[in-house]
Order: sequence, then structure tokens, then C-alpha cells
Amino acid sequence: MLKPGDKAPAFRLQSDENKTVSLKDFKRKRVLLFFFPKANTSG
Repeated sequence: MLKPGDKAPAFRLQSDENKTVSLKDFKRKRVLLFFFPKANTSG
């Protein structure tokens, strides 16, 4: 479990444009990750 201030582990995810992105693609940029359950949402 991550705590506030912890560095995010390396990851790869599919974007909403079906492109694979990874944390290293955003080196030296601020990143906000937003997770939500897909069930019962329009996403």
C-alpha cells in the first residue's frame, strides 16, 4: 500500500486512446492518477 509522498512504482496502462503509456513517459512531469471502478459508471 502506498502512502502519501511515496514514489509510484513503474507501470504500463492502456490510455483512453488505446495507446500504452508508462510512468517513464512522464519523467520530470507531475502526474495525477485517477482510478475509478468501471462498474456502474459511464467509463
